[in-house]
Amino acid sequence: MWRWIKRLLLAVTVIMAVLAVGAGLYLHSLDLGSQPPVDPRSSVAELAFVRDAPAPTRGRILAVVSSAGHFPGTGKPAGFELTELSRAYYTFIANGYAVDIASPQGGSPPMRVDDEDMVAADHAFLNDVPARAMLAASLPLEQVDASRYAAVYFVGGKGAMFDFPGNTAIARIVRHIHGAGGVIGAVCHGPAALLDVTLDDGTSLLQGRSVTGFTNAEELFLMKDARQRFDALLQDALVRRGARFVEGGLYLDNTVVDRRLVTGQNPWSTWSVAEAMVKALGHVPVPREATGEEQAVRVMEAYRRGGIDVALKALQSAPGADKRLLLMHALVAAMQGHWGDAWYLQRLAHG
Repeated sequence: MWRWIKRLLLAVTVIMAVLAVGAGLYLHSLDLGSQPPVDPRSSVAELAFVRDAPAPTRGRILAVVSSAGHFPGTGKPAGFELTELSRAYYTFIANGYAVDIASPQGGSPPMRVDDEDMVAADHAFLNDVPARAMLAASLPLEQVDASRYAAVYFVGGKGAMFDFPGNTAIARIVRHIHGAGGVIGAVCHGPAALLDVTLDDGTSLLQGRSVTGFTNAEELFLMKDARQRFDALLQDALVRRGARFVEGGLYLDNTVVDRRLVTGQNPWSTWSVAEAMVKALGHVPVPREATGEEQAVRVMEAYRRGGIDVALKALQSAPGADKRLLLMHALVAAMQGHWGDAWYLQRLAHG
């Protein structure tokens, strides 16, 4: 019996080793190294769509980030997401708007940085001395004069779930800007800011409105105990407030526009949220070359809607699609037991 067990363990070890070697050879065949790395020294001057930005004569936009650095009572990090601020920040500037940054407590808010998800605009923000100084001295929401702004944009990150809902300053700012004909935008967990906002007539801002935000499926995939960590998942909370929740593909770009209310599902929706806000303000967004990340997301959305043949055609017009992101989604599909999707997504990564 013991001899049989040892042989079985040896066989399993050999199989695992072969699989590991095979995986390594496969990853090598993808030539991930051929993708030019993002230069962490990127500057604003290197952002073509920002370089020729007009003077900020169209007005001001208020970007609001969370001050909650941790989940209440724990050391688990929360804060706001850099990518959801930086990409929108430069989009607004490129389209002729000045941007101010505010947070519930003011001062330097807790920023979450994921090196693996960063593009040139994110690194540029980190290297942008005036922008970093503005962030470090964010305006306390209580001191914000809402009449100065054409729009308000709520940045996501887990912290938004803790200090955005029920914030009376947020409710006041949103109510004023919305009542004055301005635009309200939010991405990922940012729509948590809208949960307790009532309009001048006493009705909920969300009642009957089409919105999106970080979905239950996305939350629970990343955090199995999310229902215990939060008072409520964002999707559930929005629906309870009377919103019509529009759910897109898992970790794919999904931006919903309901008149002057613009919401995005996750970090990959940041670009489209910011540009949709510019449109809602009455302007055509300046041309901007899509990032490799955006191209990969579009290919995956094509796959979701039309299958592998449609996705392969989309891939032909997206030569810069980020292979790493395609592989990450293949892994997500495999972890969910969607083996066919995993196979086709890795095929797309192979090009």
